[in-house]
Amino acid sequence: MTAYDDLMARERETEALGQVAGRLGWDQETVMPRGGADQRAEESGAMQAVLHERRCDPARGHLLAEAEEELTPEDSESAAQLRLIRRDHDRAIRVPADLTVALARVTSRAQGQWAEARAADDFAAFAPVLREVLRLKREEAAALGGDPYDALLDGFEPGMTADRLSALFGEMRPRLVALSETALAADWPQVSGSFPHEAQMRLAREVARRFGYDFTRGRLDLAVHPFSSGSGDDVRITTRVSRADPFNCLYSTIHETGHACYEQGIDPDYRLTPLGQGVSMGVHESQSRLYENQLGRSHAFCGWLFERMRESFDELGVPDAETFYPAVNRVHRGYIRTEADEVQYNLHIMLRYDLERALIAGDLEVGDLEAAWNDRFAADFGQPVRRASEGVLQDVHWSVGLFGYFPTYALGNVYAGCLNAAMRADLPDLDAQLAVGEPAEAGEWLREKVQRHGGFYEPAQLIEEATGAPVSAEPLLDYLEEKFGALAG
Repeated sequence: MTAYDDLMARERETEALGQVAGRLGWDQETVMPRGGADQRAEESGAMQAVLHERRCDPARGHLLAEAEEELTPEDSESAAQLRLIRRDHDRAIRVPADLTVALARVTSRAQGQWAEARAADDFAAFAPVLREVLRLKREEAAALGGDPYDALLDGFEPGMTADRLSALFGEMRPRLVALSETALAADWPQVSGSFPHEAQMRLAREVARRFGYDFTRGRLDLAVHPFSSGSGDDVRITTRVSRADPFNCLYSTIHETGHACYEQGIDPDYRLTPLGQGVSMGVHESQSRLYENQLGRSHAFCGWLFERMRESFDELGVPDAETFYPAVNRVHRGYIRTEADEVQYNLHIMLRYDLERALIAGDLEVGDLEAAWNDRFAADFGQPVRRASEGVLQDVHWSVGLFGYFPTYALGNVYAGCLNAAMRADLPDLDAQLAVGEPAEAGEWLREKVQRHGGFYEPAQLIEEATGAPVSAEPLLDYLEEKFGALAG
């Protein structure tokens, strides 16, 4: 056997253990008893200790160096595997093992404390553990070296920097703000009624299947904050249900289905290897946002969904499909990012991006975070925050240490805009398919252009390969202005 063969055998074991660690997180968010939080923190810490030891093992480094020497120019797949292993190895050896374990333990504990504080609208109860998480993330950023925020961001979007993001967001903000002001001045219809839990879940399962989710390799459960977990043959999604708002359940499900279809659509030959998962969170988000918005909230698909919802529920509060379409896309003043319309969603991300950069840099401390959030929200969205669960406590990300994650949501929207424009050019009859509730053609296009490649390409390179054009915010902004300009009259 070659050094590459030995190395890949080790990597498959490490990837399998990583999937087990992810399953612990899924269990904690869905079915774990509340009293198990402290024990789960120890279990998560122990698993991360094992994974960190494997990633930093000198034997791994030696095999990696030998495999890199063996590599031939024509072996592009092996080169891509080694590129990802090298990147992971070099990051891992910079972070002390005790710091990795401490982060796993504290974030496991913090997740439960966040959920309790959110339910009680009590940021002060959450602040102490958030301080601990932030302290450890600052240590991790320092250990990784370079600009602290860039070091954390690179863990989610390889090659991206805060300077590039800030320039991109600066380009997007004026057009988003102008469109938001126009759209908010319009009158938007709204669905109303009481939507039973089980009926919502039945329709959510049907919609997930129609978008290509394979339930023989996954499952749909409930969580406080919807998420997707796993890869390959075990990819699980979650949603949430509000009796007054069926779109919360349906579009959270479609969103997470986009993530899951990405993981289920990766070339099976890459399974349990570094290439066998999404290349970045921005690309991942491009799939979920495209499924949710450009497909799921399209005029064509909304016509089909209106008829299915009329069959599922007694009353919708809107008379016909033409009224239902703007109701699905209603632009409104709200507080919750996950419920935000397409026009304002990226403005929510820009708020979080600026705050977390300040937190990592030490320009903002946890004790001042709630006030800073409330001031920024009032300035950006024109209304005061009423309670912590609608403000600083609404998202789970900081409790689990995901600093650097938020901007990938907006970057994913940019990628989705590029992909949507290319997909529409390639599939001129797509709306006819969506009108009968069949997004399979779009799913096949995305599987071929994006999903099957896993981590083979770098993020921006993957989007360019799929679309034939450099990454740009223009397709997204043009799409939003055309769609919502028409909807707002």
